[in-house]
Amino acid sequence: MMSLLRDAASPGQYCPPTTERESNERRSPGPTLCQLGKSRIARRAVLGAGGGVGRWTSRAALDFLTALRTGESQPATQAGELDARRLRALQSVGMLCGLTAGAWLGAAEAPTKLVTLGLSPVVISLSMVIGVFLARWTLPALIQGTSYVAADLRQAPHLIVWAILAGCLWAVANTLTIFAVRDVGLSIAFPLWNSNSLLGIFWGIVFFQELRGADWRRWVGVLGGAALMFAGATALAIASATQAPSRDALRGVAAALSAGVLWGTMYIPYRKAYLTGMSPLSFITFFTVGELGMMTALAVTYSGGFAPLLSQLSGARHVLFWLLAGGFVWVVGDLFQQYAVKYAGITRGIPLSNTNQLWGLMWGILVFGELRGAPHSVFAQVIGGSIVMALGAVVIALSSVSRSEHLRWEVAAAREGSRYGVDPQYTRSRLAGKDVSVRRGRTWVDWSVVTIATATIIVFALAARAPQIALRAQWAATLVIVTLGMLGGAGFALWKTTRFN
Repeated sequence: MMSLLRDAASPGQYCPPTTERESNERRSPGPTLCQLGKSRIARRAVLGAGGGVGRWTSRAALDFLTALRTGESQPATQAGELDARRLRALQSVGMLCGLTAGAWLGAAEAPTKLVTLGLSPVVISLSMVIGVFLARWTLPALIQGTSYVAADLRQAPHLIVWAILAGCLWAVANTLTIFAVRDVGLSIAFPLWNSNSLLGIFWGIVFFQELRGADWRRWVGVLGGAALMFAGATALAIASATQAPSRDALRGVAAALSAGVLWGTMYIPYRKAYLTGMSPLSFITFFTVGELGMMTALAVTYSGGFAPLLSQLSGARHVLFWLLAGGFVWVVGDLFQQYAVKYAGITRGIPLSNTNQLWGLMWGILVFGELRGAPHSVFAQVIGGSIVMALGAVVIALSSVSRSEHLRWEVAAAREGSRYGVDPQYTRSRLAGKDVSVRRGRTWVDWSVVTIATATIIVFALAARAPQIALRAQWAATLVIVTLGMLGGAGFALWKTTRFN
């Protein structure tokens, strides 16, 4: 029987022969990835790799539930699989990345306050996306090199389509947040669009086996935290109605919640990519193609053509640098968010990164003086609602991933790899945060990308003027220092544990 199972595996999934006695003596706490590979059903995907590089297939040879029952005592020993210590390290890094993402995503929204200067929301959004585009190509070139990105794409070329699709969703959602900030303010709009974590939790459970195999306490933690976040969002929506004219408040709330739905759906391509094994640094290089393309189309349509759009950009040239800088800061936060999704999952990583609501609240109130003069009841609702939402996020994050739940992640990863014809060894090593097959190096292409991006930012910086908007410099400096400190700590931990894989 064992020989038949070995013969059913593809070359990339070959397992060393074992006798029945050896099998009984070395039982693992769950199915190994090799067993999972045998249980997958080969099929051709609509967005699959087709006959390209690294086409691997397998046949259904062992039911997963049978494998789960027959291996429940000792750690798995297959290469690329996670022991308990490695699993804890990756989860800790994922949680830290989620918190750091919250700080940077919160800081990135500060430039949207420029809407008070009369700039069009689409001009602000397009300018930020241009900064995002520059950053999403510069950071991968600096950290890993384009050769690393190319190697990723050869393993999973189908993910280019998913990355571009996710970028399109992001561009629409980001534009909606500009309208939301204009209509109801930064401190109120932030928590409303952060309802995306609720939808993300749902997709994580339904599509990617998250919380499957978890005990009841983790289910209660995640769902209870989601309920707290919903309660906080409701309190903030009620507060918004007293802070703006009814028509503007309704439009702002609708825009913020719509952005949350789009961002929540965007996590599906994220998780597909990272379960397959792709590095976040590789995914974002094509993610941003969808961002820039969709945002350009929206801006041209909203402005009435290219000529009016160029006229608006020309009129705003003195503040474009600050918007590009906001886009660059957003990319740093988004990159940490994607590492949080990869190593902590959607159900944990996204709620943690949504602590950007508190950072947005601090920027809005401490730096820009939002809610100044508001009734005490409104002030209490906004702060109380944000704290309740943040508490919900913390409860979710503390519901750590158990070994049995992580085995379900491995099932989902094996399924994704089989569906799109990805080398199973590639998927195994990347799921463990390792990669020994790709040599990192910088070429003239990398330095060209960095040089062009730097020159573009310098050109805009030379034309920049300080925006005429009231802010408290001392609080701004304090928040910047804290945010940079979190970047250093999380970046070092991520490099030490995963080398940014």
